[in-house]
Amino acid sequence: MSKGRIFLIHWNKAEAEAYAKTLRDWGWDVDFEYEDGARGGNAIKLNPPAAVVIYHTRLPSHGRATAEYLAEAKSTHAIPLIFVGGEGEALEKTKAKIPGAKFISEAQLEKSLAKVAKS
Repeated sequence: MSKGRIFLIHWNKAEAEAYAKTLRDWGWDVDFEYEDGARGGNAIKLNPPAAVVIYHTRLPSHGRATAEYLAEAKSTHAIPLIFVGGEGEALEKTKAKIPGAKFISEAQLEKSLAKVAKS
């Protein structure tokens, strides 16, 4: 039985597919986007997931822009946004622009998603 649906955003196809496989192995249904943040944002608006997982390790400005779009839209602002990884100025900038998001390491992801499944 599925724990729910997660939308994954990461800007590398092969890595996004690998991350999605891990999430599926943990019991989640997963949709993902690796090329176009607007396309991902629109897909999320059409079919809101339990949470959005954004890997902040590649093209952090793209993930941040997609998250800003989701956080500002009435239909998606309540969806949990979980940023995985990232560092330095890019991470600090994202924390300042998306204060309601959760920022975690990859090792914390399964536990963080378990909390989403309980809510």
